[in-house]
Amino acid sequence: MDIRTKLIVFLLVAFSFTSFAQVKIGDAIPSIELQSSKDVTININEFKVRYVLIDFWASWCGPCRVGNKKLVQMHKDLDSNKIEIIGISIDTDATKWKKAIEKDKINFLQLIDPKGFDANAAVTFGVEELPSKFLFDSEGILIMKNPTDQEIINLINK
Repeated sequence: MDIRTKLIVFLLVAFSFTSFAQVKIGDAIPSIELQSSKDVTININEFKVRYVLIDFWASWCGPCRVGNKKLVQMHKDLDSNKIEIIGISIDTDATKWKKAIEKDKINFLQLIDPKGFDANAAVTFGVEELPSKFLFDSEGILIMKNPTDQEIINLINK
């Protein structure tokens, strides 16, 4: 095999492994432990008794900050026995992250994976843009990627 063919084979194999690593509709919520804003280690797959909305964001992301306001309101409006909202920041600066949580008045669970888009959580979920949302059902199975606020509200209020 010439070098070009080897390179193509290598890239195809590498791409196939990375595409399998990303969470897809029908997959179970992965077991990932992250630090909370209250300095407690949390595993995101602990919340399988209700719907779980995971929102990837960062303090420097304008659309994320607008989305935070909507999620804060949604958290107030929806029954917490039916849905858990979890924010996962990919900020590389925890101080800026905590200031954004305070400024946006976020009171639902906030976690950080401080390696930007190279963070284990971001890679596992296949996050390529922010904000990115993932909705899991009460069995811990991914049922929607980037659902609208209305889709979430309709599902929870059924």
